[in-house]
Amino acid sequence: MRRLLLALPFALLPLAVAHAHEDHDHEHGSLGAHEHGVGRLNAVLDGQALELELDSPAMNLVGFEHVATTAADKAKVAAARKQLENPTALFNLPKAAGCVVSSQELNSPLFGDKPEADHDDDDDDDHDATDAAHEHHHDHSEIHAHYQFTCATPTALSNLDLTQVFKTFPATQKIQVQLIGPSGQQGVDATAKAATLKF
Repeated sequence: MRRLLLALPFALLPLAVAHAHEDHDHEHGSLGAHEHGVGRLNAVLDGQALELELDSPAMNLVGFEHVATTAADKAKVAAARKQLENPTALFNLPKAAGCVVSSQELNSPLFGDKPEADHDDDDDDDHDATDAAHEHHHDHSEIHAHYQFTCATPTALSNLDLTQVFKTFPATQKIQVQLIGPSGQQGVDATAKAATLKF
C-alpha cells in the first residue's frame, strides 16, 4: 500500500508512515493522532509519478464515525466515496499536467469492505483483521484514500491545490501535508484559506 513512500529514502517519511501503525495504540501525541477536523496527506512527485495518500477521520468527510445503518447515513457515505473516486477533480490537478489515475484504493470500516469484526462499537480486544487494524481503533473510524497518477507533463504540477478538498468536505479544517517533490521535502499545514502548496 505504501510501496513508493517506503521506497523513498527521506528523513520525514518514517514519521509519516509510522502513524499508520501507531494509530490503534492510542499514541495521541504522535503524528497520527486522530483529531476531528484534521486530515493528513502524503504527496510525492517523482518524475512522472504522483502519489497522494489521504487519511482522515470519517467525521471530517461524512459527519459521523459509526457504520451507516440509516438510508440518510448510507447516502452520505456513498456521496463521500463518489467524491473520493474522482481524485483528478478533488485535488484540482491542472489539465496541462496530463495526470491519469494509474491506481486508486479506498479503505474504511464505513465502506463495509472490511470483515464484520471491524464494527466501531466492538470492545477493546476485538480481533481486527491485521490489515484493518491500522485504519480502525475503537470508535475512531478513518477513511484512507491512496492514489497513484502518471503525469505526462509533471512540470505543469508546480502546485498542489487542496481548495476543492476543503469545499467538498467543509468539516475538514486543516490537512497536515508531507510534500515531496523536485524542490525537496516539506511539512505544511494546509487550511481553506491557505490551500495551495508549492511542489
